[in-house]
Amino acid sequence: MRSIRPLLASTGLAAALALTATACGPGDDGADSKPSASSTAQGKGDQGLPDDVAGALKKHGVDLDKWKNGDWKNWDQAKWLREAKDFVNPVIAGLWKPERMRSAKDPQKTMAAGDVNGAPGISDPEPRPVQAKAESLPYHNYAAPVGKVFFDSPEGSMVCSGTVVKDPAHPGRSNLVWTAGHCVHAGAKGGWYRNIAFVPAYNDQGKSAAQLRNAQSQEIAPYGAYWADWASTSGEWIAGGGHTGGTGAPYDYAVLHVNPESGGKSLEETVGNALTVNFSTPDAHSVSAMGAWGYPAAPPYDGLKMFKCVDRPGRLSVAPSTPAMYRIGCTMTGGSSGGGWFITGKSGKAELVSNTSIGPVTSGWLAGPQLGPGAQQIFTQMSQKYGGR
Repeated sequence: MRSIRPLLASTGLAAALALTATACGPGDDGADSKPSASSTAQGKGDQGLPDDVAGALKKHGVDLDKWKNGDWKNWDQAKWLREAKDFVNPVIAGLWKPERMRSAKDPQKTMAAGDVNGAPGISDPEPRPVQAKAESLPYHNYAAPVGKVFFDSPEGSMVCSGTVVKDPAHPGRSNLVWTAGHCVHAGAKGGWYRNIAFVPAYNDQGKSAAQLRNAQSQEIAPYGAYWADWASTSGEWIAGGGHTGGTGAPYDYAVLHVNPESGGKSLEETVGNALTVNFSTPDAHSVSAMGAWGYPAAPPYDGLKMFKCVDRPGRLSVAPSTPAMYRIGCTMTGGSSGGGWFITGKSGKAELVSNTSIGPVTSGWLAGPQLGPGAQQIFTQMSQKYGGR
């Protein structure tokens, strides 16, 4: 069965972001097929991609069985892998159960006014708050590529947002997810987070906590969980990212290559759509509307429902030596981190141009990095070297 699927339909300024696609939904034939067991083997790449997870862990003195049985909770700095070439994320089947997903916290990156030490004359006035609007239900009919990114950190289980993006090297069969760097790597004082997984159209029906108390996996994760078998973020985030974003905030982006927990179709085929990434860094003042989508989890939100904000963007400079970031008014809080920011491209279709990175302590606005040549290089490498895995 085939159904019409609008991607990011809304009203007012957001109407420019409306897009339709044709694909099977989670209840249609083929789209909700449950994968059989998947391999966690990883191919050899020029940038140090290990032959397999077990071999990568062994290289660092870690036993795979012990890891899966709980040794991943050891956050000893000596064993916390941080270099770009050292990412490993073996699948632990069944780890992300519905209750564990619901209890995950937000890794909110907030800044007080004193944290901003940008270049004079760059930042635009602080935007007025824009009240986040709940996405229409079911999510797979309105924002199929948007979902949640789950991961474990020394502080416990955490959650961000992410977006399925098109893979130029594998048209129609993308397994790439765009999110924030701070959703995969701790930055200057840490390393890669663990047990990173993406759940598209999380809580597709927008049910409340009470309604989900005894939820089945299909209710909370209609397309299942997709584990990252490779991740890339910027060297600037690894070197300079911090609790409030730091000088790494303008480079706070990441790309995941994912596979279903137990096999099956590509992510794009499964959810029915993906977004093009626009790396042209359009001038904020030339864009009439920029929209952010995500799952805010910090109060007054609970992380269960998808929201969106659309506003005319401005600029925010956080440090004199770094590029300006985009900034919009939005009341979404932590948990929306990593969620995609969209504009209407020259083709008339929605394109991803940024992701949620930081916001103020009191909420009211969000800022996201411009995606220039550095981001494009990371993305292209992921597409060409790892996208077909």
